[in-house]
Amino acid sequence: MNKKNIGQKVLDQLKKEISEVEYTRYIKQLIYDDEKSKKDYIIFMAPNQLIANYIKTKYTDTIAHLFEINTGINPQININTKKSNTTGKITKKVSSDKPIQSLLNPSYTFNNYVEGGSNEFAVKASKSVSKKPGAIYNPLFIYGGVGLGKTHLMQAIGNVLQNQGKNIIYTSVEQFLNDFTRHLSNGTMDRFKDKYRKCDVLLIDDIQFLSNKASTQEEFFHTFESLRNDGKQIVMTADKHPKKIAGLKERLKSRFEWGLVADIQPPGLETKIEIIKKKCEINRVKLDKEVINYIATIIENNSREIEGILVKLNAYSQLMHADIGIEFAKNVLKEQIRENRENITHDNIIATVARELNVKASEIISKSRSRNIVYARRVAIYLSRELTSNTTPQLAQLFGLKDHSAVSHTMKKINELIKNDEDFRLKIEELQNKITASTQN
Repeated sequence: MNKKNIGQKVLDQLKKEISEVEYTRYIKQLIYDDEKSKKDYIIFMAPNQLIANYIKTKYTDTIAHLFEINTGINPQININTKKSNTTGKITKKVSSDKPIQSLLNPSYTFNNYVEGGSNEFAVKASKSVSKKPGAIYNPLFIYGGVGLGKTHLMQAIGNVLQNQGKNIIYTSVEQFLNDFTRHLSNGTMDRFKDKYRKCDVLLIDDIQFLSNKASTQEEFFHTFESLRNDGKQIVMTADKHPKKIAGLKERLKSRFEWGLVADIQPPGLETKIEIIKKKCEINRVKLDKEVINYIATIIENNSREIEGILVKLNAYSQLMHADIGIEFAKNVLKEQIRENRENITHDNIIATVARELNVKASEIISKSRSRNIVYARRVAIYLSRELTSNTTPQLAQLFGLKDHSAVSHTMKKINELIKNDEDFRLKIEELQNKITASTQN
């Protein structure tokens, strides 16, 4: 295949797998460097560091896999900028005759991973594994929702161990399946087994996609057994606990729990603020406290949104020659705000407040005077007045209050808190956006 055309062919193939917006905003900006690229070392140029970092985080493993499909070689993918003299992916050279076959993102480290109450256990477990691979928590199974940092933690383990000269394989179940299918059809299963069973550490993403794939499950079972019997470390991620993965053989479920299962919960508001600060630092984007706090309230539970938001704000700022202030941010990010509130109901609000404040929906509309329930009830009343067209008499009836004056009193109290307590204001804004988002999904 013509060397000059392969880079664009891969990007054209990627276009079919992602949304048109993502392709236009990020991937279309890449230029294949055909002069400096080699078969196992691919270089793309991005217009700025923000776009480069976003693509490194989200797409490099997919791009590498598409190159492997086209050329049979799984290369390193480097995303550079015109001002950059370093590559986006660096494999440390070590005195070993074992090939380093990982596609680790070097920006995924423990140092730039924001730890909070929602992920503390998983972080400590991951650090322990990076210090004693194969000897503690083997396998390590990390699960949680999309964009909560599972892959970051797993690759942080890989980066620590790769720098120690370990042979790391990082892959996804989809890539494992494609590899298995290709080698099986080509009669080269020995090469497949050498790749996956002779590494020091196997990192494998999205294990839930093994569901109902009998032959792939069988092969992965033998790979798992071989690695673990040899004292090699296995780390897996999934969107749910292994027991809850339907279509997975029981012997695999049980083995996935042999070591340690650690979950990552959605980050709280404070953790989201720290994540945004860290992303700004990494991407060299300057945002003031008010804008950072605002972004934290409009993103949902997926911290992966942050990179996209920073790219968007930075691009608009450069195009319009404007500083990123709070009004500028609100205008640019109106899609994330989801201001269309036509479908919001009293029940939506009650359900969200109950879930977020850890009380029962029935308690909010009860006569209970328990402090936490009164607090939740007042928040629900305020949000119902702000987000729906219900009048104060209607709200008094819905919440079982004596009359509309009780609603007015609640509104006054909540508004005072919003004015004087920034943390409370941020919590109210976060709840507003979660309620709005829930009616749009």
